[in-house]
Formats: sequence, structure tokens, C-alpha cells
Amino acid sequence: MVGSRSWIGGLFNRTNTRRSSSGKFVDYPLSPVEEEKLQRLQEQLQVPYDETSSDHQEALRTLWHCSFPNVCLSGLISDQWKDIGWQGPNPSTDFRGRGFISLENLLFFARTYPSSFHRLILKKDGNRATYGYSFAVAGINISFMLIQMLDLCSGKPRCIPGMNFVKLLGENEEAFNILYCIALEMMDVQWLAMNASYMIFNLPKNGEKNGKNIFE
Repeated sequence: MVGSRSWIGGLFNRTNTRRSSSGKFVDYPLSPVEEEKLQRLQEQLQVPYDETSSDHQEALRTLWHCSFPNVCLSGLISDQWKDIGWQGPNPSTDFRGRGFISLENLLFFARTYPSSFHRLILKKDGNRATYGYSFAVAGINISFMLIQMLDLCSGKPRCIPGMNFVKLLGENEEAFNILYCIALEMMDVQWLAMNASYMIFNLPKNGEKNGKNIFE
């Protein structure tokens, strides 16, 4: 695992002390550092993936190089992308409005934890069902799932996980990237434990958590 399971469990299960007697969340202060880092992250979340952007194209090429450093990429539209877990030859069609943050998360994982990244992308662990999951597409869905669970698109998060996350973000600007890596690792562990296929273990869609909670 790239991080501690107890770390992510604490984020989502820590007892909340900021409820009024009516059960509603009350406002809580942010330090200047927390406010600044939260604002920067939320600005990142607003950037859509743009297949015409030279920066976004270069990020895709970098992801390929991190994934298969000894294999030349024939083009930004190529069946080779399926080897990373895109559904078709054009990765841009899999973002579906999820945003550039999804690609940034994948790149962070590949650069920061290369051994774990390659273990997942090459499906080296365990006995897997006939139909595995598409790694890159799973990564995109996990980015979106975390954004929804942490309530990161509505100003200051008002849910317990979001409130706890902001504190972590204040301590480490890479908190979202690190959380993403842990979540992707945990999803893979759950997949193996269930001997799963697409028929019995659906990836999260539209913010919903289908099947078992990967954080349990």
C-alpha cells in the first residue's frame, strides 16, 4: 500500500465535534494556510480536460512514458492507450467532464509511487477474474468519487470527511493526490478480495458508490 489504511479510515470515520444541538453543521474557521491551499485545489478542480491543449497533450505523453518507458507511443490516438486502461484509442473520450485533475492524479501516482503504480497497471497481484477493470478509467472515477465525498465543489466543505481533509490539506498540499493513491490501491485490493468482474463490482459513477465501500 502507498499509504496507511488507518489514515484514510480516520479521515472518513473521525468523530465530528462541530455539530449544533439541532444536528446541523456549524461554521468552522480555516487558517490562512488552509484557506489558501483549499482555494488552489478548488481552482484545479475547475480545469476541464482539453484535448487541444499542448500542456494536456504533454501530460498524456508523460503518463505513457511513466507507464511504459521503453515503448514508443505511436500517437495521441492509438490502440496502445488500451494498455494503460483507456476504453478506446482516444483517451480524451474517457474523461467525460471529469477534468484535468484526473490525469494529474494518475501522473502523481506514476511519478511518486512507481512500484505501486506498475504493480497495479500490470495487474501483478493475485488471481483475477476473467474480466479485469480498466485501470485509467478506474482512476478517473476515483478522482470524481473523492471530490464528491469530500464536498470539494461547494466552497468550504461541510461534511465530516471534507472538514477533516481540509486540516490534512493545510499540513500537506499533496493531500488530495496522496488520498487518491491510497484509494486506488484499496480499490484494487477489494477487487482481488471479491474476485470481481464488471458484473459484480461496478466502479463508482456520478458520485455513487456501487458495491462495497472501498474504505471499509
